[in-house]
Amino acid sequence: MNDDQQTPRTRPYAFSGKAPTLADVAKVAGVSPITVSRTLNQPEIVRAELREKVFRAVQLTGYVPAMLANADAQRSRLISLLVPTVANSIFAETVQTLIDTLTEAGHETLIGLTNYSAEREEQLLDTILRRRPDGIVLTGTLHTKASRTRLSRSGIPIVESWDLAPRPLDMLVGFSHEAVGVATARYLTGKGYRRFAVVTLDDPRGHRRCESLIGELASQGIAEVPRVVLPPPATVNLGREGLHRVLAAGGHPEVLVCSSDTLAHGVLVEAAERGIRVPDDLAVMGFGDLNIAAHLHPSLSTVRINGAEIGLQAARALLQRLDHPHEEPVKVHIDTGFSIVERQSA
Repeated sequence: MNDDQQTPRTRPYAFSGKAPTLADVAKVAGVSPITVSRTLNQPEIVRAELREKVFRAVQLTGYVPAMLANADAQRSRLISLLVPTVANSIFAETVQTLIDTLTEAGHETLIGLTNYSAEREEQLLDTILRRRPDGIVLTGTLHTKASRTRLSRSGIPIVESWDLAPRPLDMLVGFSHEAVGVATARYLTGKGYRRFAVVTLDDPRGHRRCESLIGELASQGIAEVPRVVLPPPATVNLGREGLHRVLAAGGHPEVLVCSSDTLAHGVLVEAAERGIRVPDDLAVMGFGDLNIAAHLHPSLSTVRINGAEIGLQAARALLQRLDHPHEEPVKVHIDTGFSIVERQSA
């Protein structure tokens, strides 16, 4: 039996602590290094069974193929940024500030859209890692197992943003979504509201805020909190649909908590069309404090996130690491915080 017919290893390969090499992939796959190279560079000429064997070994080892033979010898001046969407402006300040700061330092930024999907992020990372960027900025801390393996072994500086987590991949800049949920619940119950409903996007961070809010309400004796879950991205029409579904289900909440200001905007539009007075008949709470929030009618109570600070601190963390490549990496765990903004809607 030649080496191209052997079965892949079933146990993780024991690495020396350095980034996995093409030879490591070959050992795990049970094939020759030339076969691995051919599969990665010309997969169309390799039979399907062999391709699967090699690609599986790449995932197991976390190997990152370089686009250029001398990729490790020179910096690409490229930073990759992955965000869920640009369909609304909730991430705009983060993106703009990060790009401005990196551009001033001589770096270009490549943006990829994950559509709130860890699987889509994994697909994008497969392409991005081949380009050997100087750094990667991710939105959130939820990644597939394959993504975490490849990123942790890539040797590339990584910043996870818009979140906090106990075990980050590398550097972390963001805020606690659980703390947002608790603070929102306490603010609204402090106003005297007892009947709640939630309209949220189907995204992991929105769900975490929702679960935390509901948990805090339960601790205060409020057990029934209907929720409507909508597909991303957020739009005004989607917010209108959210209020429609809440009312169609027979709900009569005193306050509706939305996972974004864009959804809350849609709720206000739908409420006005139905003759529902805000906040007299229904209070509305948003998230994000977008530029429009203060100018809606009524003005929108919401949670302010310092998106610009997230972008600035993420860029600075990357630049510090890149400017001192031979120093022991400094732990970066920055909580940019949030604040409740009280306006007319709640």
